[in-house]
Amino acid sequence: MANRLSSAKSLYLRQHAENPVDWYPWGEEAFRTARERNCPIFLSVGYSACHWCHVMERESFSDPQVAAFLNRHFVCIKVDREEHPEVDAQYMDAVFALTGHGGWPLNVFLTPELKPFYGGTYFPPVPRGGMPAFLQIVQGVLHAWEHRREEVLVLAETLTTALARAAGALGAGRRKLDSKVLGRAEEELVGRFDTEWGGFGEGPKFPHPSVLRFLLMRAAATSSPISLQMATKTLDGMAQGGIHDHLGGGFHRYSTDAWWLVPHFEKMLYDNALLARAYLDAYRYTQKPFYARVARSTLDYILRDLGRPGGGFCSSEDADSEGEEGKFYVWTLREVKEVLGPRAELFAQVFDIREHGPSQGYNIPNLIRSYDRLSSLAEKDREALERELEGCRAELFAVRSKRVRPARDEKIVLSWNAFAVEAFFWAGWVLGESRYLAAAETTLQFLVENLWPGRGQLYHCWNDGEPMFPALADDVAGLGLALLCGFEATANSEYLDGAYRLAEVLLKDFYDRNTGAFFTTGSNQREVLYRRIDYLDNPTPSGTSLAAELLARLGFLLGESAFLARVEEALAALSGVVQKDPIAGGHALVVLQCQEVPYSSWVMALPPDMNSSSPPMERAAELFSRFFRSFIPGAILAVSGPDTLQFPQQTIASRIFAGRPPLEGQPTLYLCRGTACEPPAVGIEAIARAIAAAAKTSQDLQSQ
Repeated sequence: MANRLSSAKSLYLRQHAENPVDWYPWGEEAFRTARERNCPIFLSVGYSACHWCHVMERESFSDPQVAAFLNRHFVCIKVDREEHPEVDAQYMDAVFALTGHGGWPLNVFLTPELKPFYGGTYFPPVPRGGMPAFLQIVQGVLHAWEHRREEVLVLAETLTTALARAAGALGAGRRKLDSKVLGRAEEELVGRFDTEWGGFGEGPKFPHPSVLRFLLMRAAATSSPISLQMATKTLDGMAQGGIHDHLGGGFHRYSTDAWWLVPHFEKMLYDNALLARAYLDAYRYTQKPFYARVARSTLDYILRDLGRPGGGFCSSEDADSEGEEGKFYVWTLREVKEVLGPRAELFAQVFDIREHGPSQGYNIPNLIRSYDRLSSLAEKDREALERELEGCRAELFAVRSKRVRPARDEKIVLSWNAFAVEAFFWAGWVLGESRYLAAAETTLQFLVENLWPGRGQLYHCWNDGEPMFPALADDVAGLGLALLCGFEATANSEYLDGAYRLAEVLLKDFYDRNTGAFFTTGSNQREVLYRRIDYLDNPTPSGTSLAAELLARLGFLLGESAFLARVEEALAALSGVVQKDPIAGGHALVVLQCQEVPYSSWVMALPPDMNSSSPPMERAAELFSRFFRSFIPGAILAVSGPDTLQFPQQTIASRIFAGRPPLEGQPTLYLCRGTACEPPAVGIEAIARAIAAAAKTSQDLQSQ
């Protein structure tokens, strides 16, 4: 018999709709019931692509005995963390404080006033590995509630107060971030770096795209060979390993080992969008075609498997299919031979297909053992081999496509889609792919129309035709950055207007004057326990670091000193995080490194005959291509378009081009580095020379 979750739009909630547990969705009905019954709340948080969430659902939440006990003594609430990241974050903080670790599924016990007093992650159905059985846990919690309630209530109150105090103290020890902080972050990363396999620490290993982008910028800005080594070794290791889907493109969530071989098989939109941008940066800096191929295959995966008609990208694909993790992706040697025939030996040799593979006997195609040998081949031989292997991959991919696919979560998350929009805009110009530019514009239009309808209320996600839940700080800042990137890539001033409006929303509804950081939730949103500040860049950039980036880019482009002052405050608020754990402040380091470079605004005023062609920017494509293909950390582009000239009084862009006309009837560059401006560069060749002079490449570092 279906429970209350059967009508939910969330795939994760519907995956629990047939449980005998009497689940409630997060909301007032559940809270009121707990208060009326004066009983504790059992809160379980997860997401649709989470393997161990599925395991616990099968083992415990489908067990009639467990369900009967929960229903009798608790109000049970199920939360999709992708719908309610603000709820997940607060209770994850609580579980970290209680146990020293966290993850999903997240299981927390609350008072009827929603205050946490006990929690953990996965609990097995029987005692195992030093963990008690889940039913033992809930029985113990009930015993404490019934016999030591005063202690429980004091603990819940103390924990909640401590969490709120920690949030308010974020900026207490703040100091201005400077080049010394960047140097110490680099040193800290060196201490954690795995020199053999790349990445940081031991297995399991996660991708950290913002950290890798920071290291590339650091290498370019300071000629640091160790930063370049850490970035490229990690990018190479991930792309060669099994965490990278060598048949279908894209990356799995993380590697369970130190050498990137056996992944946790779920695929997330945010990982793939952010990694595509990191590989594009690596290609622009190193000029290594391998990175361009990885970026292209990752973006093609997003388009093919996460895209939907009309724009927007779905949030994830499951780790499991047919009840087994990774079944869709793995191969036996026999299967490969059946598909490829006599070519199987070559494929098996290159992609490490063995009789007994490393994933419970199955194989995960990878290039860990063979990549260096392939790279050492003569160009002609390598190209011929790659063509043959490409044919093999295509045949295996076609066969794999007929398997039962992992479930896809159809929800459209605003911030994650904004990351994808940025990656596609950049890839369109860097890789010369007009289809990527079209995908970026289509998705950006979808986001504005459906998650910012009528330019009024902003929403966090969209599912089955309906926008849902108020936007969070990372949604607002992420969309603002996507719009600003759209302005840079297309010269459409409407995008700049939207980005500016969202910066104002951030300062009005999310900015915390006490710390200089940004709250997760807007000023008109109901709080759970306290108003939490969004400051951690793991696994996605925080609302505070994204807001700092948006305000910095707009501030330098428009000369908005008030915006730049808020950037200084936000970065200072993050100083403790960055110095303690640079991985948790990776995107803040990106923003700070651009500040240090410093940010530069590249304003290109085009004569009427260039910006009135159809399509408007066709004749200016060479300038766009040169700029985007060049690695210039902190560079911000503004190119005059037809609307800039025709309606100057109606656009924010008019402030950029006021007093900056095209000179001598030629395209003219007005370049400012930080707050210092250079003489105009007149003509395409002069602009090209300015771009070339500013561009950084790894060859520059290696030649020093």
